[in-house]
Amino acid sequence: MTRLFSSISVIFLLFVFVGCAEKTPAPVEEAVELVSSINTKEIQTATSPQAVVDDLMAGNKRYVKGELTALDLPAQIKATTGGQSPKAIILSCVDSRVPVEMAFDQGVGDVFVARVAGNAENEDILGSIEYAMGVAGSKVLMVLGHESCGAIKSAIDKLDVGSGNVDALLGQLEPAVVATEGDRDSKDKAYVANVVKQNVKQTMADVRSRSAIISGLENDGKAKIVGAYYSLKDGSITLVD
Repeated sequence: MTRLFSSISVIFLLFVFVGCAEKTPAPVEEAVELVSSINTKEIQTATSPQAVVDDLMAGNKRYVKGELTALDLPAQIKATTGGQSPKAIILSCVDSRVPVEMAFDQGVGDVFVARVAGNAENEDILGSIEYAMGVAGSKVLMVLGHESCGAIKSAIDKLDVGSGNVDALLGQLEPAVVATEGDRDSKDKAYVANVVKQNVKQTMADVRSRSAIISGLENDGKAKIVGAYYSLKDGSITLVD
């Protein structure tokens, strides 16, 4: 009888414990405040070119750490319906592994993005850059190359696919290949990286020489042209002198 009573007591206590455990409220996670603000004309005007560069690089650090800003995208979309005042225009390769806005932790209306294989410049790209900086007021042009660029490798290999369009594109990258020391070898990762960085510098020089609008803004201290290199390994971006 004593054993039966003890067993019943144990079972009763277990029911009480489980019941209490079920009623214990789960910890409440703190709500994340979403950022709905946008880059207004007033902010764009008051921000220096160097401050824009610093902001982009700080955003990349957050991206690498996986600490992207929590954005209220519907609010930003609505706020930019009436106009835009992007802080920069970023000329990037078309490579799908380089998510430009995300890589700099930027929201809706923060940056213009122009993309072309090998981040080269032609009349259309130059016109787009001139619009962004000369008309819309962006303070920075960033030419963004990236690790293991397929267009650069194709230019090194003198790829021939029977297309005049591809030939013209790769022809724009040839000066960077010629200017880079080392054996012309697309399998040499260090050599390819050097060509990519040289191509970034070449594009920057071409923009300066081919656009009086952009070079004038830069010479007056109203804008800045910078080059950068994206690592596919970790998403980090470094400036190219």
